[in-house]
Amino acid sequence: MQFTSEQRLDDAVLEREFTLGEIPGILWTPGSASASSPAPLILLSPPPLGLRKTYPRLMVRARHSAADGFATATIELPGSGDRPRWPAAEQALADLRRAMEAGEPVSDEIIDALILPLVDKAVPEWQAALDALLSLSEIGGPVGYSGGVISIGTRLAVVEPRISAAVLFAGSFVPRVMFEEARQVTIPLHVLLQWDDEGNDRQAALDLFDAFGSKEKTLHANMGGHTGVPQFAGDAAAQFFTRHLK
Repeated sequence: MQFTSEQRLDDAVLEREFTLGEIPGILWTPGSASASSPAPLILLSPPPLGLRKTYPRLMVRARHSAADGFATATIELPGSGDRPRWPAAEQALADLRRAMEAGEPVSDEIIDALILPLVDKAVPEWQAALDALLSLSEIGGPVGYSGGVISIGTRLAVVEPRISAAVLFAGSFVPRVMFEEARQVTIPLHVLLQWDDEGNDRQAALDLFDAFGSKEKTLHANMGGHTGVPQFAGDAAAQFFTRHLK
């Protein structure tokens, strides 16, 4: 991990951009974090739109988390932002848009082609980022995961034992194979679902929630579209992390 820039958003939050090989990322730490008092960590997974586009939303979440005593970090997803394009993924996205505009069902083949390669590449990158972040003296466990493509969060919850709790956003298509992986998830989960999300298969999201093997799992369903998550739902997610990571 190499830090490339540093700025203080205010006295309470230090923001540092970094690169991990070819992967850009951002780390936010509360002012109270130090080697003698390391902060627990939340991994903020962005949507596949690029960090530059999603930075304002991520930064707001990071500042709220810092106020609660958490460090937060995000990395650019494969194929997003300034990272190399994936022709196969772009073709799958074009096929998805074509089907939706024509009012046709989105086939399992399209969903698999769009999501599964992303999961297969992003999860090891998140694990490498976690290795680097936990090597910093001001960062400690436990670790939470929040947001992003729900299939990435599902896979990480299965394969990464350092993640103790997760907030997942049911706002992306889910390959059928992920339902079997969901049955292996055992950590506490807090799942957010926008009921009128125009780009989400609501029934698939409900079926995935039902499949999660966690003994503690909560579904917060709210009226509104993809970007209309109400403030109180975000507050409930923050309280969830406070209960499980501190």
